Amino acid sequence: MIRDTTMMKFCNLKSRLNTLFDNFLIWRERHLGERYFVLILSFLIGILTALLALLLKWMIHSLQHALFSNFHSELILYFVLPPIGIFLTAMLVRYVVRDDISHGVTRVLSALSQRKSRIKPHNTWSSLLASTITIGFGGSVGAESPIVLTGAAIGSNVGRIFHLEQRTLMLLVGCGAAGAIAGIFKAPITGLVFVVEVLLLDLTMSSILPLLVSSVTSASLVYVLTDAHATFSFSQSDPYTMDRTPYIILLGVICGLMSLYFSKTMFSLEGRMKRMRVYHYRWLASVLLLSLLVLLFPPLYGEGYQTIETLLGGQYSTLLEGSLFESFGDSYWAVFVFLLLTVMTKVFASVSTNSGGGCGGLFAPTLFVGAITGFLFAYGANYFPFISEYLPNKNFTLFGMAGLMAGVMHAPLTGVFLIAELTGGYNLFLPLMLVSLSSYATIRIFMPHSIYSLRLAEQGKLLTHSKDTAVLTLMNLDSVIENDFEPVSPDNTLGDLVKVIASSHRNIYPVVDEESKFQGVVMLDNIRNIMFRPDLYERFKVRKVMVSPPEKIKPSMSMENIMTTFDDTKAWNLPVVDDEGRYLGFVSKSKIFNTYREVLTETFVGD
Repeated sequence: MIRDTTMMKFCNLKSRLNTLFDNFLIWRERHLGERYFVLILSFLIGILTALLALLLKWMIHSLQHALFSNFHSELILYFVLPPIGIFLTAMLVRYVVRDDISHGVTRVLSALSQRKSRIKPHNTWSSLLASTITIGFGGSVGAESPIVLTGAAIGSNVGRIFHLEQRTLMLLVGCGAAGAIAGIFKAPITGLVFVVEVLLLDLTMSSILPLLVSSVTSASLVYVLTDAHATFSFSQSDPYTMDRTPYIILLGVICGLMSLYFSKTMFSLEGRMKRMRVYHYRWLASVLLLSLLVLLFPPLYGEGYQTIETLLGGQYSTLLEGSLFESFGDSYWAVFVFLLLTVMTKVFASVSTNSGGGCGGLFAPTLFVGAITGFLFAYGANYFPFISEYLPNKNFTLFGMAGLMAGVMHAPLTGVFLIAELTGGYNLFLPLMLVSLSSYATIRIFMPHSIYSLRLAEQGKLLTHSKDTAVLTLMNLDSVIENDFEPVSPDNTLGDLVKVIASSHRNIYPVVDEESKFQGVVMLDNIRNIMFRPDLYERFKVRKVMVSPPEKIKPSMSMENIMTTFDDTKAWNLPVVDDEGRYLGFVSKSKIFNTYREVLTETFVGD
């Protein structure tokens, strides 16, 4: 009885809340324009992403402090803790979340391209918890991609709560991602530029303000709640001189090649790991590789930001402590070889972390690899006497970070502004631009897409800045396929065909056999001269008058490929058949054009 009463009170409360919310929606539509409402929502999203970014950092650092306080043995820290963290994360994802939450930025891109900007509610917390466990236990990945997915999920679900249309929903997803980047890095401009370059959202007058509001709100709140210092401590003691420009461009080319190595190796290694279907075998292979690498090269443990701080502070010889190279002291070649091996193996440590079941992103590994690449370039160049120009290690460490960020993510502006805002090195804008552009130009020769978008691009599911291509990406075959074509059998007579024609409003008829296999088509124009001769009705079979279409459409084809097929064949209607040859329907150019106009209006008109 008490339980029933409680349930009734709960239902009544829920009903009242729903009524109040519906009344609020009505009031908002009458008194508050959508543009101003979106600005309010972007402000709230900025606050939420800032708080979650701070929460994520606090959870990771608290877990790391607890583990380091209780375990002082390097064997436990490097060989035991990362595998435990990866396993716990995998169990959390498998039995609690029950969804794939890896590759956060790629999942945001997929949502923008294929899911009408809808991201599941659990992504507002699941990536935070999973990445905390993975990184807190020493996983060699970063927390930035998980927070991007979290921020995007907040934007998506806030928009869905208020029943906003797809165009606005897409903008709020961008606001969430921008706020997340701005909050985690204290970098408001980077948050805005990241959304434009990496998430491929168009920057228009109606979208720039909400994105700026989210970015600035998030970064400002983080500054207020923490301190006014940049993420990395950097003091510029060596001003930039134009004599160093050739070296900076050369570093950019090297960063582009390193980005290619990093991206291709990661993509290939992840594919190999996925082929191990049994999780226990994949986990064992991953953690053995990770633990061995961390044991040999301790800087691979965790995010790697401490290593960047050490390089910027000039205490690079301390990086050898706890490694097999420690006995060499601060020998030039010991430092050089150790850091070179560390930077080359970072990609293996990161892939092992995620493939084994961990959760983390590529921002931190990219910055880590870039910092060491830039440092090694200057450190190596300064060793040779024929290079008269001194290259400051600290400055080139920053340049390397910008170059790798620009190359791996195909985002030169993101690389420039991120490093400037992370370190406060605003006086180095020109060299940061040079190294980012040369790195980006180098990798574009070999890779047209970033590691985030490569998988989607191969499937024809990537949203781009080209509105024509973007609209086709947002469309799918199910939205344009038509099933009101009357099929006929190849054994039907001409008389049977005429009866079908009399009751149909189409001028094309698919021919299918008893197993629904597609055989051909009958065109009304091809039989017009005999269809009014009853004496031929029993003499002609459908198989005699049918023809083959110029091409067939497969369900796996992207809309861009379908349009290319129409252009190549000059056809107006084409049949759709599955891989086994069964007839599924027809696609017409007129249907594609009508759907195209609808998606264009829904998504872009009003920008």
